[in-house]
Amino acid sequence: MEGIETLDIGSLRGHEEVIPSNLESRTAKLLERGFYKPIIADRSSLVILDGHHKWTAARDLGLARVPVLLVGYLVDGGVEVDVWPDCGKDSITKQEVLEMGMSGDLFPPKTSRHTLPFKIPSISIPLNDLIGPRSRT
Repeated sequence: MEGIETLDIGSLRGHEEVIPSNLESRTAKLLERGFYKPIIADRSSLVILDGHHKWTAARDLGLARVPVLLVGYLVDGGVEVDVWPDCGKDSITKQEVLEMGMSGDLFPPKTSRHTLPFKIPSISIPLNDLIGPRSRT
């Protein structure tokens, strides 16, 4: 795990759909608090591992950039993936997650369940700081 980067919102790729009611509550929370936890994504592909609702809410709010914590998904054995109960799949692999993210298609919501070997750090970034020109910093 390295530092948090601010990335162009369009550079990230989702691999899962979002749940509309969760999206509404995430949007309200972002409007109230700003970004309080980064999105977690694979360093190589920029596929989102955790934070689909935050990413979608940020996009809906017109943000240009989002805070992201990049991880070495395929090489970090501490980053694990499993499926949520009753998601319709018995198992899922890291490669399947990345392939879905790169394909432009999406798994149903709450298909993949990632376990991280670290606590996601708390941050405090006002939304106004993320509105400006899009660029990777």
